Amino acid sequence: MNKEIAIHLKNITKSYPGVIANKNVDFQVNKGEIHALVGENGAGKSTLMKILYGIEQPDEGEIVINGSMETINKVETAINLGIGMVHQEFTLVPSFTAPENIGLGQEPKNSKGLVDWKGLNKSVMDIAEKYGFKVDPGLKMIDASVGVQQRTEILKTLYRNANILILDEPTAVLTPQETDELFNVIRTLVNEGKTVIFITHKLREVMEIADRVTVMRAGEVQGVSETKNTSITELASQMVGREVFLQVKKDEADPKDEILNVENLWVHDARGLLAVNGVEMSIKEGEIVGIAGVEGNGQTELVEALTGLRKASRGKIMYLGEDIASSTPKNIRRKKIAHIPEDRTNTGLNTQLSIWENLIGNSYFRKPLSSKGIFNLKKVAKHANKLKEDFDIRSPNVSLKVKSLSGGNQQKVVVARELSEDPTLTIASQPTRGVDIGNIEAIHEQLVQMRDDGGAVLLVSAELDEVMAVADRVGVMYEGQIVKWVNPKEVDQSQMGLYMAGVTE
Repeated sequence: MNKEIAIHLKNITKSYPGVIANKNVDFQVNKGEIHALVGENGAGKSTLMKILYGIEQPDEGEIVINGSMETINKVETAINLGIGMVHQEFTLVPSFTAPENIGLGQEPKNSKGLVDWKGLNKSVMDIAEKYGFKVDPGLKMIDASVGVQQRTEILKTLYRNANILILDEPTAVLTPQETDELFNVIRTLVNEGKTVIFITHKLREVMEIADRVTVMRAGEVQGVSETKNTSITELASQMVGREVFLQVKKDEADPKDEILNVENLWVHDARGLLAVNGVEMSIKEGEIVGIAGVEGNGQTELVEALTGLRKASRGKIMYLGEDIASSTPKNIRRKKIAHIPEDRTNTGLNTQLSIWENLIGNSYFRKPLSSKGIFNLKKVAKHANKLKEDFDIRSPNVSLKVKSLSGGNQQKVVVARELSEDPTLTIASQPTRGVDIGNIEAIHEQLVQMRDDGGAVLLVSAELDEVMAVADRVGVMYEGQIVKWVNPKEVDQSQMGLYMAGVTE
């Protein structure tokens, strides 16, 4: 029996200066299915979806929605055709509640022409209840977890009557528990007759949630499979164009002298609540120490304190025998401490500046890049282009603004800048967030190489697989404390899950 087709993008071609983002792409999604779209950073996935959603227009090709050829030259047209998109970077007003964000621009009016807030709240809560969403109508987004913000974005599309949902890297910022909740929501949506396009780098999730998967590489479709007829290894090879080793290769750690010693560290969050409560830990040269835990248990504040972005309330941060608890971020950076922040957009990059300007952010003030405050542009260009090649940043040139890059390539700019400085201590917080499988492999290799060269690495990640595979020792954080130290070779994921929930006995 032939399945009804919801979307058919035929022979889509889209070019930008110096790059072909999509080349004769044929992409087809059946009604009522979960269809995964995977590929490396810069493979053309997001461009294809922006074309479907009316943000970009194709140079060539046709768009067929539910059997009718359509011209989608603006987002409003896509919305009217029942297409909704949840972007990787959320577009919520922080000071607004969930209903206020969801109804923004489409608020119901009462007989006097004023916004019917009661009616809006009821409409939103009705939709939330129908699909099993947990929403507090009075909670402002500035105080909401990432998972709640994402559910709000999905509800926004449902409020606008979307039948086809595009989810761009929806699990990139979610905890394992939030990911499970999202998958339950997606399954409910499909059971209600919705169609979901799921853009992701996480092949394990593809195998768990998707009915079919399309693989893209270098702007072209490499293959379409039913997930039951393929494997993670096969999909990874199609994505990257070579065999990908899904295990981290490393020898046993050989720790030497202590680099960092954290003593009884207390840190309060932005609301003044205690977020880090008496943390004690040490990191030696030649080892990778991991921090695992559900997001929101103090990991962010711990990293901010270690890097000078947040003042500790109590305790010492001893780096090579010196207490740096009161140091500024600038001084800490100059002590050969690298920091890959969890939020690349707001903390790791200035997206309005060029790639090369971001790449020299740590070294612009010293030789050979500058002398007496004057750039040596020839050496700056050579340095930036070398990092572009070494870290496989996919861009025609380093003069383009960082905001023009895909999320994964933006992350590679941050990683390139930080790891190229030969740091003594590297603090890597979510270093592979939004990065494709081939480059995840490369980043893991670089962290292991830094360890083997005598550096110390602190790896903080919400990806349990990553912490277990890369780290030599792992501390589990729960409610601001490290409740357990483990050897990752001696525990399984279910046991780690219990520790992350605070069950240590």
